[in-house]
Amino acid sequence: MPEDACPTSCLFCDIAAGRALAHVVLDEPEVVAFLDSRPLFAGHTLVVPRRHVDVLQELPGDLVVPYFDAVQRLSGAMEDVLGAAGSFVAVNNRVSQSQPHLHTHVVPRRRKDGLRGFFWPRTRYADGEAEATAQRLRAGLAGPG
Repeated sequence: MPEDACPTSCLFCDIAAGRALAHVVLDEPEVVAFLDSRPLFAGHTLVVPRRHVDVLQELPGDLVVPYFDAVQRLSGAMEDVLGAAGSFVAVNNRVSQSQPHLHTHVVPRRRKDGLRGFFWPRTRYADGEAEATAQRLRAGLAGPG
């Protein structure tokens, strides 16, 4: 897909372009942030790149800093402006991604707010499995050859 192309059915592209309504909290040349329409808590915000990107690994290098700078500033605002004790920051890639456009959830958190960590079962590594998995990831991050 060309850099500026956007699927005609992408709600987040429509919001970024002003073609769809949202409660925008940050409007910058490369990034837009708006309140989630079904928030976990009041202030739950989605940060999206204006340029259509499906998942995090497709985020172009020139957008990494402005994108995560916006996430970082918004996380601080949860505490400074909303009086939250902290924030929960998360990105889904394909699985559990409600829209096929990269977005980072920034959710204000307070002690005893009822949100209980991750909602999926935790497991343990078998003997040697952790090191083997770490090695595979190191090799993949190092790139070819």
